[in-house]
Amino acid sequence: MARYIFVTGGVVSSLGKGLSSASLAYLLKSQGYKVRVRKMDPYLNVDPGTMSPFQHGEVFVTDDGAETDLDLGHYERFTNISAKKSDNITTGKIYSDIIKKERKGKYLGKTVQVIPHVTDRIKEFIKGDITNEDFVICEIGGTVGDIESLPFVEAIRQFSNEVGKSKSLFIHLTLVPFLKSSDEIKTKPTQHSVKELRSLGIQPDIVVCRSQKSIPLDQRKKISLFCNVSIENVIETVDVRTIYEAPISFYNEKLDKQVLKYFKLKPRKKVNLQPWKKITRSVLDTKKIVNIAIIGKYVNLKDAYKSLDEALIHGGIANSIKVNLVRIESDNLKANQINKILKNISGILIPGGFGKRGTEGKISAINYARRNKIPFLGICFGMQMAVVEFARNSLKIKKAGSSELDKKCYPVIGLLNEWNKNGKLIKGTNKDLGGTMRLGIYEAKLRHNSLIQSIYKSKTIFERHRHRYEVNNNLKNKFENKGMIFSGMSPDDKLPEIIELKNHPWFIGVQFHPEFKSRPLTPHPLFSSFIKAAKSHR
Repeated sequence: MARYIFVTGGVVSSLGKGLSSASLAYLLKSQGYKVRVRKMDPYLNVDPGTMSPFQHGEVFVTDDGAETDLDLGHYERFTNISAKKSDNITTGKIYSDIIKKERKGKYLGKTVQVIPHVTDRIKEFIKGDITNEDFVICEIGGTVGDIESLPFVEAIRQFSNEVGKSKSLFIHLTLVPFLKSSDEIKTKPTQHSVKELRSLGIQPDIVVCRSQKSIPLDQRKKISLFCNVSIENVIETVDVRTIYEAPISFYNEKLDKQVLKYFKLKPRKKVNLQPWKKITRSVLDTKKIVNIAIIGKYVNLKDAYKSLDEALIHGGIANSIKVNLVRIESDNLKANQINKILKNISGILIPGGFGKRGTEGKISAINYARRNKIPFLGICFGMQMAVVEFARNSLKIKKAGSSELDKKCYPVIGLLNEWNKNGKLIKGTNKDLGGTMRLGIYEAKLRHNSLIQSIYKSKTIFERHRHRYEVNNNLKNKFENKGMIFSGMSPDDKLPEIIELKNHPWFIGVQFHPEFKSRPLTPHPLFSSFIKAAKSHR
């Protein structure tokens, strides 16, 4: 029997609803319960796939090929439970589904309205694709009071009435600011936020208070009184030094205990926080540092490469070294400045991306890494640019490029017209940009005695993809004769998945996104090996 926990946010955005939901999910899972975590996003995009990272951070990709909100990355990293397409929905997807049904006459002549049709579709999402989960945690994006989130708030209010209070719980996360000028913690924003939520028909059962400093008992009592919540259910979450402290912090504040108490349940197992304590010590106390350059277009936005940043930190944990991420804007990287800018760098990473802007800076950095034997990892677009650089400078194809960027180039990278998935032929297109790429998990077979096989210790791997352009396989022999090995291929040998260099200590490009499968408790082997190589290069 599933029990539903709804997480809302107030006062300001970016308070950490995703991290809070992920931490709670981990604690409940650790106590022997089966948990599912979901995200409802109020924006009108069908999914974040066509959004610039500057707008909404990275696009996270699931095994089954959904382009989703980055919070699903938090859920996976903390719970080690793979998310699905059915775990993320947007206002755009809801309205799209409803309008399609209306055009087909599925509503039998009724006037289609927000209530009940939109709210009913949201409720279908909440309870859909549930089997034997004990808890379903649903995070509602945005901030209570925003006009776009109103249908979601109304839907969870209705849902709670339908399943009953014994099966539903509301958690509201708010900001409790500290005013330095008056040396006071202020509870008024929280009071107003809860008042707004109550005006929409929802009384929170637990209020989680985000603060810079520990909230005194008197202030917690004030929140309890004005928000109509018992003092035990006023949970503080003080800013942590690293996100890996979050499960420890919420456990110490007894969030999971209060949730189980509300549902009249007892722990089935004892929570083991030692792995998180070990990771926290590693991240905070390790003195040795390795400098890794991330060279991309979106480096000025922290969330643009969220999973990538985390995966590199995981690689550092595996090697007992602190990873210092040096973010370099590829637009500003000129060939004559490379030596100076990358002087103290021990590893270079070129991440995924789309579009022409900043590509020449990336190619110059790749050339520098190749010539100077610096450990290099190219991911998706980063691999493609490594192929372009090699074609220009080793194969002497001066006009080598990608047809995505230049229609008049010699296309060593071209549009992926068709590919095989589970025995089914899928046609590619660039007519519609949303959801038309090679998305989700695909198999790759690894070459015997290659560097990549020694890293994975396997003949085949399964990784997540997000791209519509591919390395030109017709040039494979020319590349390999000059020392660039195609060490990973699709099972039908048509699509290059991995490249590496023969005469280089560690130079790998992958067409997929390994960062999506890295976990703090189980770092991805590719990032562990990359950081190990960079550590040796220091």
